[in-house]
Amino acid sequence: MSMKPDTPKPAYDRADARVRADNGLSGAARAFVDRIRSGDLGILPVVVGLILISLVFTALNPVFLLPNNLVNLLFDAAAVGFISLGIVMVLLLGEIDLSVGSMSGLASALVGVLWVNMGLPLPLALLAALSAGAMMGAAYATLLNRFTMPSFVSTLSGLLALLGMQLYILGPTGSINLPYASFLVRFGQILIMPDWASYALALVPGLGILWFGFRQMKARAAANLSYTSASVVLVKAGAVTVALEGAVAYLNLGRGVPFMFVVFVLCVAAMQYALTRTKWGRSMFAVGGNIEAARRSGIKVKRIRLTAFMLGSSLAALGGVFSAARLATASQQAGTGDVNLNAIAAAVIGGTSLFGGRGSAWAALLGVLVIQSISNGLTLLNLSSSLRYMITGAVLAIAVIIDSLARQSRASHGRA
Repeated sequence: MSMKPDTPKPAYDRADARVRADNGLSGAARAFVDRIRSGDLGILPVVVGLILISLVFTALNPVFLLPNNLVNLLFDAAAVGFISLGIVMVLLLGEIDLSVGSMSGLASALVGVLWVNMGLPLPLALLAALSAGAMMGAAYATLLNRFTMPSFVSTLSGLLALLGMQLYILGPTGSINLPYASFLVRFGQILIMPDWASYALALVPGLGILWFGFRQMKARAAANLSYTSASVVLVKAGAVTVALEGAVAYLNLGRGVPFMFVVFVLCVAAMQYALTRTKWGRSMFAVGGNIEAARRSGIKVKRIRLTAFMLGSSLAALGGVFSAARLATASQQAGTGDVNLNAIAAAVIGGTSLFGGRGSAWAALLGVLVIQSISNGLTLLNLSSSLRYMITGAVLAIAVIIDSLARQSRASHGRA
């Protein structure tokens, strides 16, 4: 009686077995470690930074982590966050906009003059401020597209021009007080989400992870491609939901979750969806990664630049409006000082590369939390502005060094 030798399994069967073995929790953990080793750090530096900042400032002043102080921190973060989100759009192309601070100051001045002094309805004043931002961004893109003027030079010129215009329209008084009883000021200072609404909203990200995760699993499985297992998707969704619900519960021990910060987060989520799920978003990364390759592949580079700069300046204008709402005034000091530094630093600290082609809208949210945490903590310690500038500058330098080292590591591992 003859015995047939065991027939070896086809190579693709063995590969499928490895895929099935590697796409669980252990496989996800190994993939995470591999990404870290290859320089793809993701949000890890920001998370570590926030933990360290919280530990240091809480040790120096326990008020830092009290719920009401964190609520004030979130109110302040929203205005700078919008400006930083605009910076992210420009940095993704490997460009820069140095005028976002002045643009935010001009926008606040326009709202004050048109709404308070001239009596126009608030929606029209807001529309005028945002339109001014869009036109300024279009001017920068035109100078770059038609005359190849470096964005560093054009936006530096814009910084001076916008600052002069802000001083001119405010006139000799130098400031305009906004009505305290108005919706805009209440929105910037006291409007808080109801507890039930904040808890419900905190469920949305986890549900989104489940929806997109299982949808991607189904699509990749149908195409015989490797996919993330259901256990990994469930763990991610559960971890995010627990973290957000816990944060909301803690904030509700104080005043609660500010509406202004919620609007900022929703805008970040919408922009992230546009960057990752649309043709325009993929084109943004392509132009920032290799502009010549993007041009040869048929991407309309000039149009992408135009939209990026217009978005950047428009979001800076919106940040200026939020800042005016927070302070209940439009003044000559709006948009000056460390506004530019904080907005750019937040984008870079959040993970957006200065070299272009890498980053996300979430970088604005994560980075501004770091920047505002530092500013808030130093204010509680009653330290001078000079120390605040030096410490913020040092944090920015560290973020750029991490970005450069991570970029070199990605290049050496073939992931640049």
